[in-house]
Amino acid sequence: MSREPQERDVTLVLAFLNTVDAELGTDLLDDPAGWRAWVQQRGLGEPAGTAEQARSARDALRDTLTGADGGDWPGVTVTARVEGGSPALAAAGAVATILAAAVRLAVSGAWDRLKICPASDCRWAFYDRSRNRSRSWCSMQVCGNRDKARAFRERARQAKD
Repeated sequence: MSREPQERDVTLVLAFLNTVDAELGTDLLDDPAGWRAWVQQRGLGEPAGTAEQARSARDALRDTLTGADGGDWPGVTVTARVEGGSPALAAAGAVATILAAAVRLAVSGAWDRLKICPASDCRWAFYDRSRNRSRSWCSMQVCGNRDKARAFRERARQAKD
């Protein structure tokens, strides 16, 4: 698989996963207008699915990334067809397009590089580009630094006692 389509899939899936922001307490998919605007900004055509289906798909993908069961998946249709002499996934609608991108990432071996920041006040989705796939934090400068500073203070406090 060429890098360019994979990068498009990574960008699309991450943008979708990050439509919910734990730090700000916002969810771009809270209402149909927000879902429609998100889809149109990415040139995915018509939403062809409700905001509720989109939230369900997003939450299932996020659960899958954190090792949870994956929840209920929305009923969308993704089919296979031959495109340019190769098999390809074809999707009708934005939710199906996003799920097809997630499947392509899984097939290419890139799915396990998608992660959710473990900071409870962050939970941002990110793509781990480290060679050994060991990155834990969305940002070492923010979430990783906060956690390490917290751990340092805890060790210092315990050493004092």
